[in-house]
Amino acid sequence: MSARQLTLALSKGRIFEETLPLLAAAGIEVLEDPEKSRKLILPTNRPDVRVVLVRASDVPTYVQYGGADLGVCGKDTLLEHEAEWGGAGNVGLYQPLDLGIARCRMSVAVRADFDYARAVRQGARLKVATKYVAIARDFFASKGVHVDLIKLYGSMELAPLTGLADAIVDLVSTGNTLKANHLVEVERIMDISSRLVVNQGALKVKREALRPILDAFARASQPQGVAA
Repeated sequence: MSARQLTLALSKGRIFEETLPLLAAAGIEVLEDPEKSRKLILPTNRPDVRVVLVRASDVPTYVQYGGADLGVCGKDTLLEHEAEWGGAGNVGLYQPLDLGIARCRMSVAVRADFDYARAVRQGARLKVATKYVAIARDFFASKGVHVDLIKLYGSMELAPLTGLADAIVDLVSTGNTLKANHLVEVERIMDISSRLVVNQGALKVKREALRPILDAFARASQPQGVAA
């Protein structure tokens, strides 16, 4: 990879699709469809820019360690990544923009027949299944609710239905998946959107190449995007 080559880390799915218009605003077009190609490195119409496809949870790691110069990932992913490193200051990722894309929310959900408010009021110790352990821990601690956290990586809705957990903490978009599994949203923890993250070393060494892309992303993401 040349010193001028820029590598952008993205995950497949909604973030990828909603990043495309921002890339277009910067004059960058991804030349292959990740859903049809088996490639993990996708070329663009610019020889100095390429896209690498990684798991959503790996985007901050690739950018932090220089496997990518910049990336797009959800606020949820960033918070969990920072928690693993003991805080944002130890990660060393520059976060110039909230892009305002891939919007959803982090919520607590339970079975429709579970009286969550009563359990909390009575000081019950709740079993909570989630992929977002740090976010859940901080949220319940701030409320003074005692919980046992169970880490899962998928099919979160199964946990209350099988008795594995009393509640789940997960991302909610339309709420249709919860309804289909007879779960209800009982608390909204935070709103989530996707952020641009930049490797701090790249920001110094490749500033001239990065700046037009950062500026184009900032313009295209307004008025939703705001400084992080």
